Amino acid sequence: MTNRDTPLHLYGIKACDTMKKARTWLEDKGLGYDFHDYKTQGIDRASLTRWCNEHGWETVLNRAGTTFRKLEDAQKADLDQAKAIELMLAQPSMIKRPVLDLGERTLVGFKPDLYAAALQ
Repeated sequence: MTNRDTPLHLYGIKACDTMKKARTWLEDKGLGYDFHDYKTQGIDRASLTRWCNEHGWETVLNRAGTTFRKLEDAQKADLDQAKAIELMLAQPSMIKRPVLDLGERTLVGFKPDLYAAALQ
């Protein structure tokens, strides 16, 4: 359950299909949110660090995406949280999306049942 006094912040990339599903879900439920496109607006180290501390960098880093897969093997080797954060700062499209900031916690990825449980 989220505090209704805290605005929702949705982070992601505008053109992403999963983002479109999350935005449609929120809009269909009448839930307002601020949208932050980290491909055009970037992302700050503090937010990435907070998300990684909450969920683990392995969850926040989108290793299935094209951007990550195109990296040289040396860049993918021996990853840890510090290296993952540097990669995501340099190329925000490597951040899993969406990230929904509820104020007291965040949700990474879009699953309607998890959104419903968090926002009931």
